[in-house]
Amino acid sequence: MANVYYVDGKFVPDAEAVFPINDLGLLRGYGCFDFMRTYRGKVIFIKEHVQRLFRSAREIGIELPWTETEIADLVRETLRHNPPVESSVRVLVTGGPSPDFITPQGKPRIAIMVSPLSPYPPGWYAEGARVITVPYSRPIPGAKSIDYIRAILVLAEARRKGAIEALYVDPAGSVREGTTSNVFTFQSGALVTPDRGILHGITRGKVIALAQERFPVHQRDISRAELVAADEVFITSSNRLIVPVVRVDEEVIGAGSPGAGTRALMKSFEEYTARLAAAAG
Repeated sequence: MANVYYVDGKFVPDAEAVFPINDLGLLRGYGCFDFMRTYRGKVIFIKEHVQRLFRSAREIGIELPWTETEIADLVRETLRHNPPVESSVRVLVTGGPSPDFITPQGKPRIAIMVSPLSPYPPGWYAEGARVITVPYSRPIPGAKSIDYIRAILVLAEARRKGAIEALYVDPAGSVREGTTSNVFTFQSGALVTPDRGILHGITRGKVIALAQERFPVHQRDISRAELVAADEVFITSSNRLIVPVVRVDEEVIGAGSPGAGTRALMKSFEEYTARLAAAAG
């Protein structure tokens, strides 16, 4: 069965979802997006995701003609056009048509793409995963833009090395974020995570709030040396949730298995999202 997308006012099968070739998203990579997932069929963090979409659009100079409520309603309506399974939802906004192929005309386009949520290998969560580090600083870190060329290249490198993610390290040697994730460490019983030069993930924010109930939490720069010397490391994202990291490049983290702090937060986050999904009906 085909997935159903919303594209510029119409619900269409995914194979029929198209944008004109003169769209700045295609021509210049000018656009932004947000990614969210369902929990028991409900997008329980939809408000936060839509608000971040608007922040991203402002950061790159796109004025959205829709309200936050209208986009949230469109997401729910698109989900209703698709099978009632756990789903991923991607809301894409582009710069729209441009007769000279570079100047925006103030007519952004929108697409909402829904597909079944793909499960990740259980071993990632039970045994931990490997990541690599690469030198890079995103030019507009506060915007979830559609420019993912660097991410595509370094993720290919990560896969060649048996890793699931690549963490960006800035010229000063500070670890910022992953290509599609935020990074956390446990150091001497405290949870530490970068807060500058990153995209503030929705899952990141929820994890910090949950962690503050039981651990000291520090939001500050983390050097690569500090990262690999940490007691525990994990990454967060809307699709992968909380993934323990047991190896960074060639270096083993802690005991080489998911630590107690990470496991506690994984359990807390699972219980938290289950409560919210049940309350949402």
